[in-house]
Amino acid sequence: MGVTGRLLLAVAACGAILAAGCTPQQALVGSLLPGGTVPVLLSHLDRLDDRNRRQIIELEKKGDWRGLAKFAEANLAKDAWNADWWMVAGYAYTQLNEHHRAAESYAETVRLAPDQALGWNLLAQSYRSAGQPTDAVRTLQNALLVRRDSATTFYLLGESYRDLRRDVEAVGSYQEAVRLQGTLAHAWLGMGRAYARLGRADEVGKVRQVLEKLDPVLARELGAPPPAR
Repeated sequence: MGVTGRLLLAVAACGAILAAGCTPQQALVGSLLPGGTVPVLLSHLDRLDDRNRRQIIELEKKGDWRGLAKFAEANLAKDAWNADWWMVAGYAYTQLNEHHRAAESYAETVRLAPDQALGWNLLAQSYRSAGQPTDAVRTLQNALLVRRDSATTFYLLGESYRDLRRDVEAVGSYQEAVRLQGTLAHAWLGMGRAYARLGRADEVGKVRQVLEKLDPVLARELGAPPPAR
């Protein structure tokens, strides 16, 4: 079973975000895929009953993303004000690589539940996947007007600035991410790479030292240490 399947089962079993007790932001970060992509985590299903959750899990286990999209759309036809179903639809369209449709669904999630950081983050990631980093930056900046306590939001803002080659702004966003969650290794990696592009070798070395303790694999991704002077 994949990462999302395990998470969905945990949600269905306990009606909470994750059985392990970590936050949605930690779950999102812990499931980062190579290349900085973010799998959609259905971690806010409070308004769906157990029968619907079980059906979502079954469709997810089969990889029937078109069926999941149709299931979500059918329920939205009955209740278009349910932010959870918009998130399920967005998830299905993401898996189908229909990122524009996913963004439309996540935009409805944000409109209906603007206080949930996860919806903003998934909307921004959909824009990134669709090759629209400027829209991702705008989305994340708007998210930060609502709440500023999500390390993942700042991390994705750093990634979006990186997409636009705006490394100074990227560093600032990564710094905020690790200020909120010092163990967020991918944010440290992003920061180190941004420093490297800016030619700031001393800062790269400091970031590498942190990464060697947090995640040696990511530390190696940052590159070999500079030669001794």
